[in-house]
Amino acid sequence: MKILLAYQSGLPHRNDSYINILPTGLCYLHACLLEAGYNSLLANFSAWTPSKIIHELQRFKPDIIGISQWTHNRHHSVELAILCRTILPDSIIIMGGGHATFCYEDILTDNSPVDIVVRGEAEITLLELAAAMHLKSMWQHIPGIAFRAQGKIVVTQPRESIDNLDSLPIPARYLDISVGIEVELQSEFIVTTRGCPSTCFFCSSPDFWGKKVRFRSPGTIVEEILFIRQKYGLIYFSIRDDTFTADRKRVLEFCTLLQKQDANILWNCQSRVTSIDEELLIQMKRAGCECIQLGVESGSPRILRQLGKNILPPQIEKACSQIREVGINLSVYLISDVPGETHDDIQKTVQLVRHIHPDDGYVSPLAYYPGTQLFKEAVASHIITPDIFTDSFQAALCVTPAHGKTSQRLIKELTKNQLHKTNTFNQQKLRLGYCYATHVIAGEWYRQRGEFDKAELELREITSRQPQNPWGWFLLGDLYSERGNSRKGKVCYAKVLEIIPEHGPSKAALSAR
Repeated sequence: MKILLAYQSGLPHRNDSYINILPTGLCYLHACLLEAGYNSLLANFSAWTPSKIIHELQRFKPDIIGISQWTHNRHHSVELAILCRTILPDSIIIMGGGHATFCYEDILTDNSPVDIVVRGEAEITLLELAAAMHLKSMWQHIPGIAFRAQGKIVVTQPRESIDNLDSLPIPARYLDISVGIEVELQSEFIVTTRGCPSTCFFCSSPDFWGKKVRFRSPGTIVEEILFIRQKYGLIYFSIRDDTFTADRKRVLEFCTLLQKQDANILWNCQSRVTSIDEELLIQMKRAGCECIQLGVESGSPRILRQLGKNILPPQIEKACSQIREVGINLSVYLISDVPGETHDDIQKTVQLVRHIHPDDGYVSPLAYYPGTQLFKEAVASHIITPDIFTDSFQAALCVTPAHGKTSQRLIKELTKNQLHKTNTFNQQKLRLGYCYATHVIAGEWYRQRGEFDKAELELREITSRQPQNPWGWFLLGDLYSERGNSRKGKVCYAKVLEIIPEHGPSKAALSAR
């Protein structure tokens, strides 16, 4: 049985690789199907023309087509389903993902191209559906699905969550069985938890994954990282959990394992301001954590309450101060254009940004998403209609129609409030001792400001103390190349490839004229 798992982003930026990476859940489904013995193909159709998609459909001829639907691509995913139905009328078309889970009624209309919607966590559900269809047996009783029968939508009982996430296969082992995917880029993004106990009104994660947080063990995470490092040459990773630091003991064990294995990677993660402390941050940095992203959202206590954040500005300030003192780069998420937000509320956010000095950040206007308390309350109050997502073709449905000015102001503040770090690097070295992440951050900071001799000293410290750490050699290669010394640069890139034979940027640099 052939199964195609497909994703297509919305129209804007379809050629931007970072925007169009696949949802990690789709990669997990692909790995599960292959390990179960099915002929599965993973496809990212984001940058493909319709004619190219048609050619691939006719070439592979899948029996089952699974399409990932999220709010930003809700219309395009349906258009893809229509195209699949036209080209392969006998295929079973299944849709899943964050938007489909909550908006299955919008999908399963009369004459819908979609046969089944999978709701929530999909690995076991999809395996059971594939098995039933392979055996041509009944599938209508399978938990976690919705479908149309006799003119009505049938919803089966909810699917129980997978408690043991370590039982799931590592997606990166199977990413090369795919089309339209930049495998190295896709491998950079890993997930180590599912579930969120928070009550943020604008987020659907608790309703999709459940409020109970389920954790992968530190050993399986490190195993995944080392596999990707060896196979694809990656030495930078982005951990995309809602709150990676939710289990302090697990993070400490993860950091210890990374150091014992001499992984010598750099990585970033997301955290809540209440889920970090000084000791934890020090161990994270020693294990290569170079950036932490915090969901700050606002500097106004009133707006924070309105968003369901359950944090206060003093807690934000404390967490940011700890991150700065340890020397990890600080990134913050802010939400703008909240209904009822006053000039005073905005000014409090501006003052907070000026006080915490983030290295970078992201500002998003408050938007409606299905499965969120924000959306549910707006529908109940008749502020919006339940069919708002089908009626509008905007990728994001902002709560405030005339949005933008507040976002621009906050973005401006984010870009002009970075600290001068020269003195803090010395303090971090005294506090943490030798730590390659400190030298990487310092070296890049000096390089960006044209202080090349200081940058070289920082990076040489890594190659001297850790000759098997690829970061010192790689960044030295970039530094020398930038200064016009290609001979020295190539020597450094060659050193990287002795350590990490598949490191793509170093291979590309050596092959360039």
